[in-house]
Parts: sequence; C-alpha cells; structure tokens
Amino acid sequence: MAVGESVYQLVTFQLGEELYGVDIMDVKEIVKIQAIRSIPNAPYYVEGIFNLRSEIIPIISLHKRFRLKKLDISDDVSGEFEGGFIILNIDGLKIGIIIDRIARVISVNKNEIQPPPQMLSGIGTEYIHGVVRQNNGYLIILDIRSLFNPKEMQKLLDIQ
Repeated sequence: MAVGESVYQLVTFQLGEELYGVDIMDVKEIVKIQAIRSIPNAPYYVEGIFNLRSEIIPIISLHKRFRLKKLDISDDVSGEFEGGFIILNIDGLKIGIIIDRIARVISVNKNEIQPPPQMLSGIGTEYIHGVVRQNNGYLIILDIRSLFNPKEMQKLLDIQ
C-alpha cells in the first residue's frame, strides 16, 4: 500500500486497557522510562521534567489527565512490558507523554477512521481525532493539539 494523502502513519501505544495512536509526524522520538524531577505547583497531570540531551522536556501523565487506570504489569506474562515516554513536537513545543506499552507504527486509510463514540474510556471526544475498528476493539487516534488549551500550553512553555 503506497503511503499517500489517503493514509495516516500512526505510532500506537497502550494506556491502561486501550490502544491509542498519534500521527507519526508529531512524534519526535520514543525513549525508555527515565528519572523525572517533579516541579512544585505544576498542573496535576504534569509528572515533572527530564533532561533529554540538554533539552528540558515536561512529562505529562495522560492517565491522570483522563483518569485512566494504568496497565497492571503483573498481568503481563509475556515479559514484553515496555513503558516509556513518547516525545511529541506540538508546534515547536516538545512534550513527553507517559505510555504503558509501545505498540508499533501502522498505516491507516483515512476512510477507515470513524468519528468517536460520545464517551470513550473517560476521554472526551474533543481530544479524539477518530477511532479505527480493529480485530480486538478500537484504536483511538488522539488529536494532540486539542489535549491542552492555550492556558495549559503557556504553563507548559513556562516549565521549559
């Protein structure tokens, strides 16, 4: 399948029980879990900051932001638990989000993307670009630009 305008390349990852995806063009890199330094008076969903090659990156917990249950790693009999951070580049602002498990990069035809149901796992539809039906459920495609309102973006900028 040729990657053209009708196909999205998505980096997929697991948060709790659900599978999520973000546009690969918004992903700077994926890194393993690292030590995070907490920040006093940060918004509740900001875990802290970490230094990535002399760049200070705020680390966001979508678990806290959306009140999601973390993946229970004791259920992971395969030994493939691979938590980490996905470093996103949102219009020049680099933000890390904590993930429970990285999945893979997939291609999705735009015509396979459906509008999200009214409420999906506690995440409001305003944060979701769409959903793609898969064998064992849905892949939820996040709209990373709507995850933070302008005031929140300014707070994150002030952290850096």
